[in-house]
Amino acid sequence: MNREAFLQRVRQAVAEGNRAGAIADLPVRGGVGYQGAGPNPVQRFCDELRGAGGVPHIATGREAAVQAVLGLVRSKRSRNIMLGRGGAIERLDLAERLRAEGLLVKQMDDLSAQTARDSFFDADLGISNVAYLVAETGTVVMATQPDDPRSLSLLPPVHIAIAERRQILPDLFDLFDLFSPVSGTPPSCLTLITGPSKTGDIELKLVTGVHGPGEIHVLILDTSPT
Repeated sequence: MNREAFLQRVRQAVAEGNRAGAIADLPVRGGVGYQGAGPNPVQRFCDELRGAGGVPHIATGREAAVQAVLGLVRSKRSRNIMLGRGGAIERLDLAERLRAEGLLVKQMDDLSAQTARDSFFDADLGISNVAYLVAETGTVVMATQPDDPRSLSLLPPVHIAIAERRQILPDLFDLFDLFSPVSGTPPSCLTLITGPSKTGDIELKLVTGVHGPGEIHVLILDTSPT
């Protein structure tokens, strides 16, 4: 199959809605280059995330954010939770609140080199911080660090990413500026997640949740006016 024939099949599949969570009437890209996020970056991120098959949640206060996380955990009937450290997770005191629910919560300093692998694979749900969110594409940006390893977003079948409004970037170009060589040393691994894991190489049909989580939920703590 030549290049143009391949691209035509991709265009046809997209036109037919062959992608998880496909929605209509997303903003039309005006060519290439910087797109921005429009007048409401939070709404744009949520629309794009839904279009990619993810689920956005907005909380307008600390307790509302905690209750949103607890509600998700209960709805998934999760018992074993892998939890990141620092950032919004620490500010919400999620470890204590989840343990108060009788859940088995593990963080990186609870693990050894011998137990880490099995703990990640046994987890029902992973909760992580994020480095940034990209409104233009509905993308979650994970910057690997010891307390928030990339396994949190890759191995458990359900991933909850927690962010604050101030972490939303309008466009992918804004992200590239932050991690360019002139801006400083990038992390050892920068992961861009747009929706749940997908593959299209099985009979040319899009399948969700094959090489990673089948669900991604993004909770945005929004205490600012829109």
